[in-house]
Amino acid sequence: MNITIQSVNCKADATLSYFITEKVRKLFKYSDRIIRAEVRLVADNGGNPRTKSCDIRLMVPGNDHFVSRSSDVFEKSVLESVRTMQQLLRRSKPAKMLHHARRKVNQVFSK
Repeated sequence: MNITIQSVNCKADATLSYFITEKVRKLFKYSDRIIRAEVRLVADNGGNPRTKSCDIRLMVPGNDHFVSRSSDVFEKSVLESVRTMQQLLRRSKPAKMLHHARRKVNQVFSK
């Protein structure tokens, strides 16, 4: 389990880094195939009030999962990103399990 945190146009203090690590660590329980998580925090100084965004990329063999959410504070952006990623992982897990089960059945009957 490797979590990388990168901040752009801002500085993530220790409490924010700990908060991100604790929330993103929960994603690893949804799949044992996750190799690494990359979290990118971006603070944009534009005119948009939703200037703090959080991007989460999960490195999984075959497919990477990516989510990006924006809010007025980083903590809220992180929570929204993690919640969306959990939904994405929950949806993809039954399909993957069905695919692996079909492959096993095909291997048995092809012999």
